[in-house]
Amino acid sequence: MATDNLHVIVGLGVTGLSCARYLAQKNVPFAVTDTRSSPPCLEEFKKLFPQVPLSLGQLDEVLLNQACQIIISPGVSLQHPAIARQLARGVPIIGDIELFALGVKVPLIAITGTNAKSTVTTLVGEMAQEAGIKVQVGGNLGIPALDLLNKKENELFVLELSSFQLETTVSLTPQVATILNVTPDHMDRYATLEDYCAIKQRVYSNCQVAVFNRDDSSTYCGGPYQKKLSFTLEQPRADEFGLLKKKDELFLAFEDQALLSTRELPILGRHYQANALAALAVGYGYGLSFEPMLRTLIRFKGLPHRCQLVRERNGVFWYNDSKGTNVGAALAAIEGLGNVIEGKLILIAGGVGKNADFSPLVVPIEKYVKSVVLIGDAAPVLAAVLGDRVEVNFAKSMEEAVAVADKIAVPGDSVLLSPACASLDMFNNFEHRGQVFTQIVWGLG
Repeated sequence: MATDNLHVIVGLGVTGLSCARYLAQKNVPFAVTDTRSSPPCLEEFKKLFPQVPLSLGQLDEVLLNQACQIIISPGVSLQHPAIARQLARGVPIIGDIELFALGVKVPLIAITGTNAKSTVTTLVGEMAQEAGIKVQVGGNLGIPALDLLNKKENELFVLELSSFQLETTVSLTPQVATILNVTPDHMDRYATLEDYCAIKQRVYSNCQVAVFNRDDSSTYCGGPYQKKLSFTLEQPRADEFGLLKKKDELFLAFEDQALLSTRELPILGRHYQANALAALAVGYGYGLSFEPMLRTLIRFKGLPHRCQLVRERNGVFWYNDSKGTNVGAALAAIEGLGNVIEGKLILIAGGVGKNADFSPLVVPIEKYVKSVVLIGDAAPVLAAVLGDRVEVNFAKSMEEAVAVADKIAVPGDSVLLSPACASLDMFNNFEHRGQVFTQIVWGLG
């Protein structure tokens, strides 16, 4: 039997702790349970809320049975048996973004997609700031959404949203919403790609301006929106941002209006051009003028671990794309860099495969990659998919992988760490993997 007004938070990571702070500020009774015996935010939670009931090591079904509402962290699947039983009982199960949606009072931009979410979210936030708007950026990126509500004088929120967060969100009313792209990911959590895509599409619910990617039909949206905009790497049509060629020079453009030469972008590759066009479309949908948006694009140097140039050594360029944790992200990096570099790529890939289909990598690797260096649990699977289409090397550590790549690369080539896999078999997270790679590359002398 549910206890009157008891909310149970499931998961004590950064998101769970933000939910606890929010409920405490609202004087809402709550308790916490986590499958882990020592979750990441345990010590901070105990200091802040020493009297709050806390159950660790498994999900406490006695506690869950008392809940009038369950607030689930994104990392916990709705298919978890203990959660599925609560769903069957009719207990409301929401996430931090639903709490945010119920509390937010100012306009919101919502950005999702399999890849490039963080880059585009950051770009849009910086564009708004450049335009003089008091903006807060977070969600799946950086600061949890509920912690943003504590900031004073908010005029706009720009949120990166994951599919896991969208699963439990129904009340969000974005002024602008976008799906940047959809490629297979988290297939260990979703039964089919269609299921994953359907969750992403929830971002468009209740939005005023919908922005989709003309080059990816999975992002297309139906519905009675006030306005639709789109972006493409082709020549733009009406209400569309794209690439326009004038006198052998390529420009970011809106409809037939050239806005900025791609040569002025500080980051190489078509994948970044797509990110820039997406950010322009989202910012334009919100009402930003072109001047501050273009100034932002000219000075933006990118985010760490996202096709980040580490160094040039002996004519070889080393790129850290450790955030390439799925096939779609690795594809974007391989094709984006492969199109613009002088030589060939040496690709370092592998890690936790997440039941991914690696076959889409074969054609671009054949086209742009001279040699592949494989690490981690998925190395044998990747090697089997690639077959004899490309030279394949194996390495037992990142240090060995860098050493192998260094021997293969010649001036004009680029070495790209874009694993197409998660990192948890060998590293704490993708950031740790990228940091280790960067340190080793700088240690080459």
